[in-house]
Amino acid sequence: MGKNGRRRDDQAGEEFYECIKDLLEHPVVQEMQKYIQHGTTTCYQHCLNVAYYNFRLCRRLGLDARRAARAGMLHDLFLYDWHEHAAKTGDHFHGLRHPRRALENARRHFSLTSLEEDVILKHMWPLTVIPPVHAESFVICLTDKYCGFCETVGDRHRLYYRRYPLYRKMLRSISFLHP
Repeated sequence: MGKNGRRRDDQAGEEFYECIKDLLEHPVVQEMQKYIQHGTTTCYQHCLNVAYYNFRLCRRLGLDARRAARAGMLHDLFLYDWHEHAAKTGDHFHGLRHPRRALENARRHFSLTSLEEDVILKHMWPLTVIPPVHAESFVICLTDKYCGFCETVGDRHRLYYRRYPLYRKMLRSISFLHP
């Protein structure tokens, strides 16, 4: 990448950090580092990944990148190990119910806009039946699945890329998500 491209990426990274730095320092957000989300990725790192892609994609689309980044950082603020949740509670519907739990926790600790609330609550659509209201909420539906996929596949990515033409095609079709 050329000098101007690197400067633009550095500037975007600084803008992204400015949007979420207060969240990153908050003890309840720090607590997400205790829980594994996908593969070996913590819930904190997953939310940071989603927040970053939300920011970049919403910025590119002319949407509210700041609110999308902040909501992305809070979208999985459910604060329990979902791998053990069903055994401990009998609740086998984590995928459907955790957006509401994350929203409740986020409301308890932060002041949220209606856009941020919609992004957090609807990030699992279409699993959650009610569709998003804001374009930023549709973006998180994509970025959350994309990040979850990448985090789950991890090092297997290179193997899949070489062996499976459909996988290569799928990655090319979503390449606009890469920063």
